[in-house]
Amino acid sequence: MTGAAVEVVLYHLDDDPASVTAAYHEASRRMAGTPGLLGNQLLVAVGDPRSFVVVSRWADWAAFTAWEGGAGHQDQTAPLRPFRDTTRERPFEIYRELARYGTARATAPASGG
Repeated sequence: MTGAAVEVVLYHLDDDPASVTAAYHEASRRMAGTPGLLGNQLLVAVGDPRSFVVVSRWADWAAFTAWEGGAGHQDQTAPLRPFRDTTRERPFEIYRELARYGTARATAPASGG
């Protein structure tokens, strides 16, 4: 998976959007400057205001796994941990980018697997 961008989707569930938002901002502050982290966003489901996802975008698989295996990972993500959606079989998914369109151009399919 090296070379292709990676997006990590974490599912959260809570009745208090302000608490989830505050935890997201704190976790994001803690992760600022993390090598390979291109950015993240907090989304709320249109049909369920209790359902949230945090999507983080990483430069590549190597950057993500280096961070995930590092000593700071647990502390950086601790603020959001109480809000994980435990009703799901897995509270997260990891996606590898295959192609993208944007304002500049489309990218070629990623190599590797």
